[in-house]
Amino acid sequence: MTIFLARHGRTEWSVQKRYAGVSDIPLDAVGQGQARLLASWARGAKLDGVVSSPLLRARDTATGAARAAELPLRTDPRLRELDFGVAEGLRRTEMDPDVVRRFEADPVADFLPGGEDPVKAVERVTECLRELGSGGRILVVAHNTILRLALCGLLGIPLADYRRRLPVVEHGAVTELVFGPGGPALRRFNSPIQ
Repeated sequence: MTIFLARHGRTEWSVQKRYAGVSDIPLDAVGQGQARLLASWARGAKLDGVVSSPLLRARDTATGAARAAELPLRTDPRLRELDFGVAEGLRRTEMDPDVVRRFEADPVADFLPGGEDPVKAVERVTECLRELGSGGRILVVAHNTILRLALCGLLGIPLADYRRRLPVVEHGAVTELVFGPGGPALRRFNSPIQ
């Protein structure tokens, strides 16, 4: 059983390095092109399901892939991005430097004020992925931070290291997890879509 993880296509806020979190931001022109590439990949991937975060940028990325694979698109709120609280819509340089310093030192113990606790976020997303992992070959379209946290949770990487050990899930790339009797294993990470 295999789950393919894909980050949504690029947005204007991605380019500007703004925290999007739970804000509903549309894809930009490059992101729309990345969604088309994912759809082309999905056409030949022999998928059994396509599941997406309910946020617009993920849904719009997943819609073409579901169509190309001739599957219905399902959404699951457990795949939504982490809520970044006071940082929503801001660049790091626009934030309180003390908050940024504490967050960079330990993004789990000192997550962004008003935001979602990463430990609770890992619980919701890994529960979802484990359920999906019993369903064959599934494409999951979600978000940079929640996917990195999920990978840490599933692979036993300390959560506080997610930003250092997995610096980014790239737009326009696929990460492959295989679920077997011994648990999930990472087959490939940030593999560009051809």
